[in-house]
Amino acid sequence: MTVFWQRMTEHFGPGYADTFARDHVMSELGGRTVHEALEAGWDAKEVWHVVCAVMDVPGERR
Repeated sequence: MTVFWQRMTEHFGPGYADTFARDHVMSELGGRTVHEALEAGWDAKEVWHVVCAVMDVPGERR
């Protein structure tokens, strides 16, 4: 989880990472937000891959 949140912060910035994770609903996560997916038991690595695909995170940050 630590690496996941570090990557989220690096990509979105410290002020927006949690807001994005709390508010952005993604169909790829079953209509959940990042927080909801993690709470539902999704693997953090899998959630990160979804975030990367949906938000077009550059390959070197994946």
